[in-house]
Amino acid sequence: MATKPPAGDPVQDAPQVAPPRHAAAGLPAVGHTLRIAQQQMGLARTARTLLKVNQKNGFDCPGCAWPEGDKRHTAEFCENGAKAVAEEATLRRVTPDFFAEHPLADLAGRSGYWLGQQGRITEPMYLPEGADRYEAVPWERAFEIIAEELRALDSPDEALFYTSGRTSNEAAFLFQLFAREFGTNNLPDCSNMCHESSGSALNETIGIGKGSVNLEDLHQADLIIVAGQNPGTNHPRMLSALEQAKSAGAKIISVNPLPEAGMERFKNPQTPLGMLKGTALNDLFLQIRIGGDQALFRLLNKLVIETEGATDQDFIREHTHGYEELAATAKRADWQETLTATGLTRPEIERALAMILASQRTIVCWAMGLTQHKHSVATIREVVNLLLLRGNIGRPGAGVCPVRGHSNVQGDRTMGIFERPAPAFLDALDREFGITSPRGHGYDVVRSIEALRDGKAKVLFAMGGNFVGATPDTAVTEAAIRRASLTVHVSTKLNRSHAVTGRRALILPTLGRTDKDVQASGKQFVTVEDSMGMVHASRGNLAPASPHLLSEPAIVARMARAVLGDRSRTPWEEFEKDYAAIRDRISRVVPGFEDFNARAGRPEGFRLPHGPRDERRFPTKTGKANFTAAPVEYPEVPEGRLLLQTLRSHDQYNTTIYGLDDRYRGITGGRRVVMVNPEDAAELGLADGSHTDLVSEWKDGVERRAPGFRVVHYPTARGCAAAYYPETNVLVPLDSTADTSNTPASKSVVVRFEPA
Repeated sequence: MATKPPAGDPVQDAPQVAPPRHAAAGLPAVGHTLRIAQQQMGLARTARTLLKVNQKNGFDCPGCAWPEGDKRHTAEFCENGAKAVAEEATLRRVTPDFFAEHPLADLAGRSGYWLGQQGRITEPMYLPEGADRYEAVPWERAFEIIAEELRALDSPDEALFYTSGRTSNEAAFLFQLFAREFGTNNLPDCSNMCHESSGSALNETIGIGKGSVNLEDLHQADLIIVAGQNPGTNHPRMLSALEQAKSAGAKIISVNPLPEAGMERFKNPQTPLGMLKGTALNDLFLQIRIGGDQALFRLLNKLVIETEGATDQDFIREHTHGYEELAATAKRADWQETLTATGLTRPEIERALAMILASQRTIVCWAMGLTQHKHSVATIREVVNLLLLRGNIGRPGAGVCPVRGHSNVQGDRTMGIFERPAPAFLDALDREFGITSPRGHGYDVVRSIEALRDGKAKVLFAMGGNFVGATPDTAVTEAAIRRASLTVHVSTKLNRSHAVTGRRALILPTLGRTDKDVQASGKQFVTVEDSMGMVHASRGNLAPASPHLLSEPAIVARMARAVLGDRSRTPWEEFEKDYAAIRDRISRVVPGFEDFNARAGRPEGFRLPHGPRDERRFPTKTGKANFTAAPVEYPEVPEGRLLLQTLRSHDQYNTTIYGLDDRYRGITGGRRVVMVNPEDAAELGLADGSHTDLVSEWKDGVERRAPGFRVVHYPTARGCAAAYYPETNVLVPLDSTADTSNTPASKSVVVRFEPA
């Protein structure tokens, strides 16, 4: 049977450390999955729920956005997906009595792990101005409070409407429609903090900010480069695709500052042989220094250009622009500078080049390790250069593959959740609804925090997520949030954002992916878009955690009616009753969604069009794929300092903490650890097991400190360190961001170490 939540926060003062593991999944993953699921759901509910995850007649995993193939396993989920489902489908409940027992100060002193373990929120909760704890509030009054605050603003641009990647297409479309009918493009979202750099780079180079491959392409590739990504923890089902590619003869290069168990060996729990022996995935591991990726790809591009017959001149001539400028710039790439920037050896780079030249079909996959640096956009453009040089976009088994995190983060952007919307999208929206959308750009996440800090924004409405826990510069962000007149969070469970509030605050509990959604017209389904542009339905199968929950579309529709009143001609009530009515409108506004309702009903869903992939058509300003030639950058770290990257543990998904272990890295019982190369540790006098404060250094001279971290001697790249977020978000300066995308540079933090 399910167990009760922890009564107190676990002590994390003395985490245990063992050698890191060299294989992922297998029997340990199965055992851990079942143990966590049983604790949260009990045995019967576990079986009933997990067998519906990612099935054609089931619900989409609320975890990552990795796609499913046409043929599904009975157990079509990974360890971390099962944890995400278990936490949502938990039998634990957070009732009004809980809030009566736990004042705000108590919640603010708890860890994210403890908050998340308490269970599902059952009723709308309200924190009045000056009160010390939340109290239950009727839904009608909650919407009245929101309307009071929004109507009292001097400008619609004083409101911020944030979206988490879990939000369905239907809810996201309504949310952005409401915001624009209200009068603002302030639609920050979680993509601003992760793959915004990917979208910025890809829009400029190939004309669409999405990946150009599908699952079958991975199976057909000759070479797959996985750069700045840890699939074994962040996208475990990707390991199955890599295993299938290997069985078909593909080679795999991993580019990462840390060795990761999942890329070393995958023990597939779907087969007996996989459980026992597994498959070695890496053919070449390039242990690169943090931030050295642009220099690496620039040198590789120079070497490809200089190799006779290595470039696809027909493709370059017919489909690209800017080759001559890249060729001239790449000539200046220097071996010694590249070795300094990357920490690699010349033989390692030459071996990578040989593998690239031997491949006719190459895919490059990446994630946050490439997107969260000052020069991230330039780095990803350099990745695109490599693919364009050999014609590896728009052919089977080849292309760009930014691996998105949250399960519908890509779909939310497709639905219009963007602070800088395209004029064509706004024109279509206005025609369909008879409104006049604002044309000025809104605030992204970083600029939203600045606006709150500076008094330019006063209301934050968050559709899911953990805004406070996910954002950088924790002290600045929390102070900014507390200046708001109202903060509203649509949530299933507790997190840090519920404990750091404006003068007034609301928690609006909502249905999860696992919950049945029944409205006036009958049972509903929603849709999501995966990381490779497939759109499909998601249908929950469990009774809701409480009769007082509303769905996300219902919350948006009722809020819109309360705020906009009679001046809105949008049929909000109809949208709440029947989500098919929402999809009808989407089909007339968003390209690629024609006949949406009919196609959404297909068990396999449907694939969105993609010009570069489908017909080598590149909707850029030049009408072609663009080579780029930015100056090479890489972090330079002062003596006595290291370059820190923030990352996840294996018991974590984004800011949701499932447990206090990081099994693959050999760490148990605590999260306040910093991984340091033993040689660096010796030079800095950091003994393994000692405790230290991390202090980041930035040009503003402000001291940002994360105290009490246990030093772990770990095989990181020299000059580099790693520690978990959100505990280390406090070290990331708010204005340390990527050029163009404005994504926080959470993978490039210069730190010094001081005695704890």
